[in-house]
Amino acid sequence: MTEKTPLHFKIMTLFPDMFPGPLGQSISGRALKNDLWRLSLINIRDYATDKHKTVDDTPFGGGAGMVLKPDVLSNVAEAQKPLGRFIYMSPRGKTLTQDLAKELVQEENITILCGRYEGVDQRFLDAYDIEEVSVGDYVLSGGEMAALTLMDACIRLIPDVMGNQETTDEESFENGLLEYPLYTRPAEWEAPDGKTYTVPDPLKSGNHAYINEWRHEEAIKITQERRPDLWENYKKINPDTQK
Repeated sequence: MTEKTPLHFKIMTLFPDMFPGPLGQSISGRALKNDLWRLSLINIRDYATDKHKTVDDTPFGGGAGMVLKPDVLSNVAEAQKPLGRFIYMSPRGKTLTQDLAKELVQEENITILCGRYEGVDQRFLDAYDIEEVSVGDYVLSGGEMAALTLMDACIRLIPDVMGNQETTDEESFENGLLEYPLYTRPAEWEAPDGKTYTVPDPLKSGNHAYINEWRHEEAIKITQERRPDLWENYKKINPDTQK
């Protein structure tokens, strides 16, 4: 049986020093050192051809901001082939979801373009059939933070990174619901305001069937309250749900 090649992220950015950032720490950092995933940083400015290393220009038609040039970006892309799954972090892209992260982690190569300024020339996106992905309905100063988020969502799904499959199997979105509440010792905790908080009795019962039932009910309750959109989807997938 052939061993799977580690997932390789190629990051096209004007600020390579932002990587691996937090992904160089803790579990993901150890996984990087152990070659469970790989990282290549490509400075877009290195591929500019004029003496000023120009990577952007004003937009046709007027308007604020600057636009990353298609010729420079193409120089980068051609030098980095194979590109694999080619993604541009963009607020107009499809939303990053757990299902998409599961799909991406099956790839061998993922190239991520981190935009800056006003954005990227559309002709480059069209020529390379680039997939646009968003991490939420808000605008960031650049694509680097969004790229780190996408990478983190994928890296933790790589076998042997987390060390315990149950950890990922029981988290929010894995079964269509938000995660149930978590508690640890002490069983009774007095908050600074003097009020005592206790761990729910089911979790102290030792009855695993009872515990699982309680956790499922709590996950349903939280999902109903906080994400009615997820709850509606869950009911469609699980038509026998009574609540």
